[in-house]
Amino acid sequence: MEQDHYRHEYKYPLTHGQIVIEDAKISAVALRDVHAGKDGSYNIRSLYFDDYENLCYMENENGVDNREKYRVRIYNHQADRISLELKRKIRGKTSKSACLITQSQCRQLMDGVIPNDIQPDQQVLQKLALLMAVRLMKPVVIVDYDRVPYVYRQRDANVRVTFDSNITSVSDVQSFLDEKICGRGVLPAGWALMEVKFDSFLPDEIHALLQLDGLSASTFSKYYLCRKFKG
Repeated sequence: MEQDHYRHEYKYPLTHGQIVIEDAKISAVALRDVHAGKDGSYNIRSLYFDDYENLCYMENENGVDNREKYRVRIYNHQADRISLELKRKIRGKTSKSACLITQSQCRQLMDGVIPNDIQPDQQVLQKLALLMAVRLMKPVVIVDYDRVPYVYRQRDANVRVTFDSNITSVSDVQSFLDEKICGRGVLPAGWALMEVKFDSFLPDEIHALLQLDGLSASTFSKYYLCRKFKG
């Protein structure tokens, strides 16, 4: 299991015009992530969970600082590597713990069933199983989008800037492992969400990205938007 590593995380909704400007800026000082495809992007699909009180959704809406979210995640519609993640936000910083799960375990989770073969090293799955039993945690929405990722590592700085577009909310949780799924877009046509993640400090070159008229940070997550505008 991955260990907790807390980072700063800022989110900015961008118009198409702002995307062009920001992408040009970051591409001049940072490199595309090695995992990006030939077109510079990859697809991310996440299955999010919430409890019988919709606590995860309400905490995001109310701006509660200390909160947790569980999600199952795959990349490029491929089920050969499935990750269960626990994302935490504490005092304005975020961290992520994760463990790999099998396709069988994934399908059980899609059905709202606790897997019957949880392994000792699947600690995140153990925690989710407990919440499924006690808090009736269950899958509630799929979040699907395309990501263009950049990485900046210079002078002890560790920064990641991503542009997420075609953000789609899908209510049919049973379609999570399907190659193609249908849902509802949650941003205006042509818009994207820029995320800036960094450890201890933000270099001047990256800080300059954020100095654009009309650019303002958003407190809402993709999960929240997809629950709010559920497809």
